Amino acid sequence: MTSATSKYADFENLREQAIALRREGLSRRQIRDRLHVDNNDLLNRLLEGEPPPEWTRRPNAKDDLRTRARELRLEGWTYDRIQVELGCSKSSISLWVRDLPKPERKRTPEEASAIARRGWEATLRRREEERETTKRTAAEEIGALSERELFLLGVGLYWAEGSKDKPYDRRERVVFVNSDPGMIRVFTAWLDLLGVEPERRRYCVMIHETADAAEAERYWGDLVGADPSAFNKTTVKRHNPRTNRKNVDVGYHGCLVIQILRSVDLYRRIEGAWCGIVGAVPVPSTGNRT
Repeated sequence: MTSATSKYADFENLREQAIALRREGLSRRQIRDRLHVDNNDLLNRLLEGEPPPEWTRRPNAKDDLRTRARELRLEGWTYDRIQVELGCSKSSISLWVRDLPKPERKRTPEEASAIARRGWEATLRRREEERETTKRTAAEEIGALSERELFLLGVGLYWAEGSKDKPYDRRERVVFVNSDPGMIRVFTAWLDLLGVEPERRRYCVMIHETADAAEAERYWGDLVGADPSAFNKTTVKRHNPRTNRKNVDVGYHGCLVIQILRSVDLYRRIEGAWCGIVGAVPVPSTGNRT
């Protein structure tokens, strides 16, 4: 009993000293060092119920924002308006003003939806203007193409979109398929550069059965400057009702297949040129990268 009483007396004595130091304005660290208390649990017990001095309180950078958010909420502002005004998150605003009454709804849901839609439409217009400006600037930077540039472009274009020969399936013939009119224009200009005569070019349209095949043939014929006699029979693709096709508008013309007759030598030149392009690309350094 004597030992327990002694320990209690020592604790109470130590607590009195700790509280006195705290009221003098000392921090926890200063009290710990002064009383040689290395145990944080013991230090917590010694200072229990005693508030820290003002100078040790860290200022809260959001105190002003919280106060202003509450003022605006009481004026009837919505979360969205407060967020725009103060630049803080809605989650923070919600915590700060959740005990305040909700402002009266001044618009019907339909009116609010119309306002939101108008705002979103303005955003979409701005994005579209930015998109078009970037594309227009990039297009103007190209300028005129030299014959060498067109040749290299055509080789890369064919190797990306044309048919290729395989060791297990020899197909040394030039066949190019694409649905992009721009790609077709560049490829036909490339054929002109290489001196591929129009009579060696054969065309075929591949299109879904739900589209206008006859109109598509006229469209591609006008684009490449070919007579209907240069077109083989159109390939019609059956429509799968389980798929949600997006290419169903008036701009859909299917794919155009361009096949070059007697093109074994041309194909070999293309493949060789592509190998030359790959070989000319600088090889990354494999040295020490640390």
